Amino acid sequence: AGDFIYEMSEALLGCMYPVPDRMLKLSEKIVAAYLRKEMIGKTPFKGSFDLFAVEGGTAAMTYLFTSLKENFLLHAGDSIAIGMPIFTPYIEIPELNDYQLKQVAINADPANNWQYSTKELEKLLDPNIKAFFLVNPSNPPSVKFSDECLETMVKIIKKRPDLIILTDDVYGTFADNFASLFAVCPHNTLLVYSFSKYFGATGWRLGAIAAHEDNIFDKLIAKLPEAKRTLLDERYKSITTAPRKLKFIDRLVADSRTVALNHTAGLSTPAQVQMVMFSLFSLMDEEDCYKKAMKRLIRRRKEALYQDLGVKSEYNPDDVD
Repeated sequence: AGDFIYEMSEALLGCMYPVPDRMLKLSEKIVAAYLRKEMIGKTPFKGSFDLFAVEGGTAAMTYLFTSLKENFLLHAGDSIAIGMPIFTPYIEIPELNDYQLKQVAINADPANNWQYSTKELEKLLDPNIKAFFLVNPSNPPSVKFSDECLETMVKIIKKRPDLIILTDDVYGTFADNFASLFAVCPHNTLLVYSFSKYFGATGWRLGAIAAHEDNIFDKLIAKLPEAKRTLLDERYKSITTAPRKLKFIDRLVADSRTVALNHTAGLSTPAQVQMVMFSLFSLMDEEDCYKKAMKRLIRRRKEALYQDLGVKSEYNPDDVD
């Protein structure tokens, strides 16, 4: 308790650089507990995961694409799959001169409640596709991955253990019985979460990147040709005497501040406290009163829209169970 009060007090004062720079120690544990509840839920899950507190989901994506490129996990000309339809900037980022990635569309079927067919997902079996990038629940269709799609992805990963998955799950807390791809394919998945939507706090820019302690990213870096590993040794030697032991998530931290400014990396400490407060609020709400209120709000707005359009809604706005 004393350690917690000290961490919160020092963080609120903002009188120190974040230590550790990736995320404050107890803050990371609390936010991780929140993500376990909301992103993993009752899904069987082994091991633990590390978090990097960042300035919202958009910063998370920016940092991820940069580090994947800098660590030779993605190269110009590589193909990545994108779950379509998707938030349009996520189509535009890979096309930038910074990355020059080729895109393969994994198309959701509007006739099947915007789910991905097995045929579409099996495009990921192509070894030329290095990564799968998606928003779950989707944006704009607002539909979560079905249990069948999750099961298909588990089967695909068994055949493609080198496939990188980036999942933006900022809307997961609005879906019923949500389970992230991070819950079922944790070793291959980088989870991006933001508190902005669920807590109506877009101006705070509060997000986190999660990576399982046993992940494919560290393993792929360890298998790089010696020449590339030597280049990475040079890149990270200013912050560690053992660059080859530096975890991918800690490379993310360094890359977010052009490596040399690693000591000033990380989300501002008062902002980390806000993440902790949101997380504790949710964890203490054992009856999910807030979540039910949010779902009622969204569904009533949808019902009002549908009524004015003269279209029958698929939901009873008061049925949040």
